[in-house]
Amino acid sequence: MAMDDKIDNKAEELKGKAKEGVGRATDDEGLEAEGRGDQASGKVKQAGEKVKDAAKDVFKK
Repeated sequence: MAMDDKIDNKAEELKGKAKEGVGRATDDEGLEAEGRGDQASGKVKQAGEKVKDAAKDVFKK
């Protein structure tokens, strides 16, 4: 399950980059902002996954 989450989070970040790029190219500030939001969301979720992984490592010892 964790690997699926990591893939989904990275996909969300990449989707956000694409949206931001399209928004910038078409001068659509709303789409650009939405893309930045998607990127931020994906990065926060990835950070959460890293914390969970670190906690697992601590408790395995």
